[in-house]
Amino acid sequence: MKYLGKYKVLLALIVFGVAVSAQVGVGNRRVADEEPRSKMFDASRLLQDVQTLSSDDMEGRSADRPAMQKARAYVERRLRESGLEPIRQKFEIPSRTSTTVLEGINFVGRIKGRKKAEKYIVITAHYDHVGVRNGETYNGADDNASGTAALFAIASYFKKHQPDHSLIFAAFDAEEKGLVGSRYFVANLPVKKESILLNINMDMISRNDKGELYATGTFQNPQLKPVLEAVQKKAAVKLLLGHDDPKLGRDDWTNQSDQGSFNREKIPFIYFGVEDHKDYHRPTDDFANIQPEFYVRAVETIIAAARAFDKLDF
Repeated sequence: MKYLGKYKVLLALIVFGVAVSAQVGVGNRRVADEEPRSKMFDASRLLQDVQTLSSDDMEGRSADRPAMQKARAYVERRLRESGLEPIRQKFEIPSRTSTTVLEGINFVGRIKGRKKAEKYIVITAHYDHVGVRNGETYNGADDNASGTAALFAIASYFKKHQPDHSLIFAAFDAEEKGLVGSRYFVANLPVKKESILLNINMDMISRNDKGELYATGTFQNPQLKPVLEAVQKKAAVKLLLGHDDPKLGRDDWTNQSDQGSFNREKIPFIYFGVEDHKDYHRPTDDFANIQPEFYVRAVETIIAAARAFDKLDF
């Protein structure tokens, strides 16, 4: 019986060791073979980018926090690793509560088109969030580490699959402070306004319990609707069109993220995002609460839409 007891203990230890070894270091998520994969981009790196940007040591990615320098350095490095040569676009962020003026930084890079290099599609996401409030860090995993990480993945995809039109990728600062970064960008465009055909903006794309991703903007830009309807038929998520009718009031998302800055300048736009969830603008918007499978498929859907727009004869 003693030997049998030792055998049971040894067996238990082996089983425990196997279980532990099956865990991966992506937050508290399980096993690498359970992570979604993609043929379009490195899905593991996509998730890693969200985890890093939404970690506590980024202090909520707000310009008034010291750790914002770390977040900016990460965004700049990842854009460069994605194949871009990002430039810094600096501007002032007026404070709503004091006379202090903060510095904001947009990061802007390009991929030259094969056929219509003089025409541009601008792909955007804001990397800032709301910082620390009452001693609690608002990590902003979905809002908007998810859109920022997608920006890296999409840039990497198009660097390997050269588009027909030229692409501008912009990571905006200070969206949470009143679309300040995108307003500055459209007021100081790196190319002629007439050469910009479309803005594709991403803000909150990593979780939805119904598997729904919205594309907003066809009410204002009906010429883009057939393209998205074609993408809908093959999308790996439930792609819906809407939240862009002015009659909807607060449910009209037209000007509620950085696409609003383009819309005000009469530049066509499509915004991709999800409806608000229980962790929206709360300290619980953490990496552990995103939905990796939905997120990866949402990014694939956005790439499919971008490819389809790129094939348009504007």
